[in-house]
This record gives sequence, C-alpha cells and structure tokens, in this order.
Amino acid sequence: MRHIIAMAAGLLLVQTAAAEDLKIGAAVSMTGGLAYADVPAIEGLQVAIDEINAAGGIDGKYMVEIDIRDGRSDPAQTTLVAQELIASGIDILITPADADPSIGAGLIAAQAKVPAFTTVASSPTLPLSAGEYMFGNFPGDNLQSAVSAQYARDTGYDTAFILYSEDSSYTQLPLYFKEVFEGLGGKVSGEAVYNLGQQDFSAIVTTIGSLDPAPDVIMTAAYEPDFPAFIRQLRASGVNIPVIGSDGIDSPTTFSLGDVAEGVVFSTAGFAEEGNPLSTFYKAYEKKFNRPSETIYTALGYDIMQVIAAAIMKAGSTDGAALRDAISGLENVQGAAGSITYAGREDRMPLRDVTLVRVKGGDREFVRQETPPGDLVPKPKY
Repeated sequence: MRHIIAMAAGLLLVQTAAAEDLKIGAAVSMTGGLAYADVPAIEGLQVAIDEINAAGGIDGKYMVEIDIRDGRSDPAQTTLVAQELIASGIDILITPADADPSIGAGLIAAQAKVPAFTTVASSPTLPLSAGEYMFGNFPGDNLQSAVSAQYARDTGYDTAFILYSEDSSYTQLPLYFKEVFEGLGGKVSGEAVYNLGQQDFSAIVTTIGSLDPAPDVIMTAAYEPDFPAFIRQLRASGVNIPVIGSDGIDSPTTFSLGDVAEGVVFSTAGFAEEGNPLSTFYKAYEKKFNRPSETIYTALGYDIMQVIAAAIMKAGSTDGAALRDAISGLENVQGAAGSITYAGREDRMPLRDVTLVRVKGGDREFVRQETPPGDLVPKPKY
C-alpha cells in the first residue's frame, strides 16, 4: 500500500516501494536561498510522475516513487541528505539548482553508481566536477551567453558593461558573455564584481553612470535578492541603459518589480504558446496544484522525468551504469520546454534551445529561440 508521510522538520516525503518501482531521491532545497527554483522544479517532476504512474508506469513496468529531503540550500546539509538517500537504495538522485551544493551530492552518487541530475543548475563545469554520473538539465551558462551575446550584437549594441559575482559558478556567466560578445566584434567597456547577498549597489551604479561614453547594454547573471536590489538602484539613479539577464531571474519576483524591470531581456529555457508542449504542461500543472505555474523551472522538473523515462526504456533496467550510458546516448527527447539531447555531449550538459524573453507589462514577451552553433559556444571555465 502506497502512503505518504510528510515530516515538517525535514520536509521529508516518503512513498513505499514495490518490487518494480523506480526510486528517485531528491536532495534539494525546499527552504533557503535556492528554494525559489527547487520547489517549482520538484512540483513539475511530480506532475510527470503522476502522468507516468497513471499510465501504468515506465514501459508498463516501473512505477515511480520519490523521496524528497531538504538540503536547506546548504552544501553540507545537501551532502548529508544525499548520503541518506543513497543508503536507502534510490535509483536516481536529484540535486539542487546550484553547482556548489550539487557537487558533493554528485560525488556521492558517482561513488554509488547512481545517475544524478541537478534541477536547474546551468554551470557547464558542474557535471565534470561532480563525477561521471552527474548530468545537467538546464541550457548551460555558455549556451545562454552565446545566444544573449548574439542578440546583443544583432540589436546593435557595440559596448557592454558586465556585472558578476565570483561567489558561485553561475554568477560568472557574464564572463562567457564577454568572450562571445568580443568575439563577435563588440567591446566590454567596463565590469564590476559584487558579493552574493549584497544589497548596496550604489558604488557600482555610480561607476556605470559615470562612464563616458555610456555602455550600450549591461549584462548580469545576478538573481534575487541581488538583482532586484541592483535594478531598483540603477533605475533610481537615472541610468536607463538596457539590461540583459539570465535564467536566474525567471521568477515571479522579476515580474512584480514594475517599471524598473520593464524591458529587461533574459535567457531561459522555453516560451509557452497555445498548443505547444510547454502550454500543455502548464495546463497539467495548474490542474494538479490549482494555481498557474509562475516559472519555467516547473517545466524543467517535468523534463527530468522525461529523460529518466527515455533512459529506462533504452536501458531496459534501472541498473546505474546502464542508465548512465543510456542517458549519454539520448537524442531528441521531447520535454515540456523543448527537445533534449545528451548524445555527443562530453560535458553531460544537454543540448537544447535557449529562449530570450523580454519583461513587458509584468509579463513575458517572446524575443527569440535558438540553439547556438557549436563554434559560438565557449569552452567551460574552471
């Protein structure tokens, strides 16, 4: 008999197993700074699990169960709960939306020969740093920056100011942007470094405002609470230079910022249009949770399950090594946010479309969607 036990202290969710169950362990961030991404991703994963189990399981054989444990956005706690999940006999491990807490969990998974996926971390160095069983899910930082830089040049921006943090791999995405932007003939005329959690951007805003000539565009991978603080202070100072961001701001917070965020363009993983797979998924999500999805992260969680199901169909088992090899050979798996390919990807990051959207009137406006050519994508930076 299947049952669910919710444990308030650890946000632990357990479902008992049957002999042919696929056991997924999620050592993710249900609280703390990464919860804004991990919580919706896990909700999307649960939509997919419901669909698969309602249809009789993967290949009519493997029913799916999930055990969710809160890593609290802390690398040490994430490693601890990952150890617990591995010891419980899971077949697949899900790790948080950032490289730092995912690396320790991924190394544990690799030692146990358990395939692992980060929910939406996009650092292309993560799978290479976390053992040979770790896979990415979101378009890599280098893919996103290639599309953003191409857009900037196509828009006529000749100069750029980049704002990045050295505190995490993800927030160094603007360095990939710089490489592509200058490779396309642009020039980064200024740059600044901030600390994660920094709320006073006045000195950086003053620097940007004093540049003569002013840069044509500002590019940053800052996310909340840093991005809202920065954009508010930038606009309050009278600096109206266009801003390009990345997927870290694909959250309800950005769309609630009002006029200060109007016109901001950022990279993400999909755009819903009536009748496309993302629109269909959003309807299923709303039916399950009685509220609309507010972020692409729900769809990316759903897509992890599509990849896992395709790999099990290909491998014919839940053996860890067989699943890893099957994932590595997958091509054109249809997810909610688009087609997903791992075949030929030595960094184990998926090849999938990058979408650019513009904040307009508190909503999304489609800008472009493409997979950048390989020669435009920078090599992973360590």
